[in-house]
Amino acid sequence: MATHQKQAVRIEAPGGKLIEEIFGRVSTQTSDVSVAHMVAPPGWEEPAQRPEFAEITVMVRGHMRIELESGAVELSAGQAIRTEPGERVRYANPYAEENEYYAICLPAFSPDTVHRSD
Repeated sequence: MATHQKQAVRIEAPGGKLIEEIFGRVSTQTSDVSVAHMVAPPGWEEPAQRPEFAEITVMVRGHMRIELESGAVELSAGQAIRTEPGERVRYANPYAEENEYYAICLPAFSPDTVHRSD
């Protein structure tokens, strides 16, 4: 059966990042996938993580630096990347302009399965 999601749920995030979950554990109580719209301010960064889920990041506007064990990737508008479960990853916006992107997590994002570094 189809699910028509009419409004995203805003989730508090440190560092001034906007998270609007469209599908996921908070907005639709689903655990198979999460889809969130994100806007990260200039200078935003988060700790490294080693999640139990795959994550697809689709850039809409601006740039993002993604640090992986294999090296860093500079992601620009119109580009996307998929990271795999268990891979160490760190997302940051060290640029002067905010960025905008969508994050799709399989299974859905959970604070208990993201495993952020301290």
